[in-house]
Order: sequence, then C-alpha cells, then structure tokens
Amino acid sequence: MTMPSRTTRSTVTAPPLPALPHRPKDGHKGTFGTVVVIGGCATMLGAPCFCALGALRSGAGLVRLAVPSALLLPALSLVPSAIGLELPDRAGAAFVAALDPHAVVVVGPGLGAVPARAELLRALWAGPQRLLIDGDGLTLLAELAAKLPPRRATTVLTPHPGEAARLTAACALAADPLAAAERGAAALALAQRFAAVVVLKGAGTVISDGTRRAFNRTGGPALAIPGSGDVLGGAIAGLMAQGMEAFAAAWLGTHLHGLAGDLWTKRHGPVGLIAQDLAALLPVAAQAR
Repeated sequence: MTMPSRTTRSTVTAPPLPALPHRPKDGHKGTFGTVVVIGGCATMLGAPCFCALGALRSGAGLVRLAVPSALLLPALSLVPSAIGLELPDRAGAAFVAALDPHAVVVVGPGLGAVPARAELLRALWAGPQRLLIDGDGLTLLAELAAKLPPRRATTVLTPHPGEAARLTAACALAADPLAAAERGAAALALAQRFAAVVVLKGAGTVISDGTRRAFNRTGGPALAIPGSGDVLGGAIAGLMAQGMEAFAAAWLGTHLHGLAGDLWTKRHGPVGLIAQDLAALLPVAAQAR
C-alpha cells in the first residue's frame, strides 16, 4: 500500500489540553470500560503488569491481563485487581473474536517479537476493538506494515524513537524520528500512514492524529526507567475505555504520566522512581493537573 511520505504543515493545529473523563456518581465497573492487556513472555513479565496498573490507576472499570498460561499466576499476584486471561501460544482470529468488541486492547508489552505472534497482530488489526500497539507489537507492525490493509477501527501507536525509526523505514517515510528537529514531522507522517494516533515518546513527547499535533511539556529524567512506557500505554488505554476520543486520551494520558514523574521529582529528586510508584501517582497527577 502506497501512502504519502510528506506532511502538510498548514493542517497542523494544537487544541487545548483535554479535560478528565466524567465520573458519574451512579457509575459502576461497566460504566468505565474494559481494557485488555496482551503481552508477557518468560523474560518480560513486568511489562504487561505495569500496563495493567496504568489502566487501573487511570480509571478503567475492568482490566483483563492476557499472558501465557505459565505466567498467569505470577502476573495476577502482581496485579490482583486484574482478571486473568490465558494467552495461547498460537493466538489468532479465534482468540480475538472472543474478546469484548467494545474493549480497548493493548498489545505488545513484553510480548516477544517472535513469528508466532505475527498472526495475533494480524487478527487484532482486522478486529473491531480499539487497539493500542506498544513495545514488541510495534516491531511486528514494522515487519508486517507492507502487507496489512488499512485499519477501520481506532488505532494508537506509542513508539519510542527507535521503534518509530523502524516504522518510518518500513514505510519509506522521509521524516527521521531520531532527529530532534524532525520528531513532529515524523509523528505526523506515521499518523497519516497508519490512520492512527501516534505518541512519539521521548523528551518532549509528540502526539499526532495526522491533522492535529501536540507537544507534551511534563516529565523529565525521573521517567527514564524500565516500565515507564508500559504505564503510559495503560494510562492512555484506560482513558479511552472511559469514552475519551483517542487523540484526547493520548494527550491527556501523556500529560498525566509526565506530571506523575514531576511529582516524584519534587518530593524525592529525579532518581529512584519505579514503574509501580509511577502508576500509583497517576490519580494524584489527575487532581494536580
């Protein structure tokens, strides 16, 4: 599929920071949506767990944690508020068809970029669920990009610069996400190529949906820790599950994620933050926004 490699700067606008989703007093778990986190392998159990914590701490009503069967009990011991779901070794169309079509699905944290998982990504790409792709899911997407049809359902991509560079190379896009001056153009180009919201992480995270573009101003070196991006993906998915439009959820989630890091730095300095603490600070950041 051939898509344009250039962006039109005149169409880029930066709307104001979105408001938090409404929490009605008579709300219940179903009111606040479902997030399904798909990931985990023998050497990366923490990633999907941190993502699940981010979704819970951002207000999702229900979080399902889909990991390989051998990891299910350890994962639920780390996130007992989640509901476990066994992830088959050859998960594909049947697995995706059994998921709640109204859920927000996060795929990739600690998944392992192995050929057996390519079929899972293809099935999710064709599915009706709102989809956030992170981590190893982005590596698989770069490998499959030329073969995938346009996606109809809402899609969010949350690459770090290296993952974004693999995607731009796979799609022959001119903008270089590794160059500081081209980060905005790279996010815009990827958003247009995949008809997705793109969160290009790093110092001054860029959020774009191909028309709008926002630059996040919160966060700092305290966030340079393992699991930080997993918490961010969960936070964005949790806001989407509560009904926020994808671009708004991505921008607000990024802002709150950075603000949580800033709150830690104010109290403790820029060293020592871990992913569990970062997730726990999301509700505090939401009140301080």
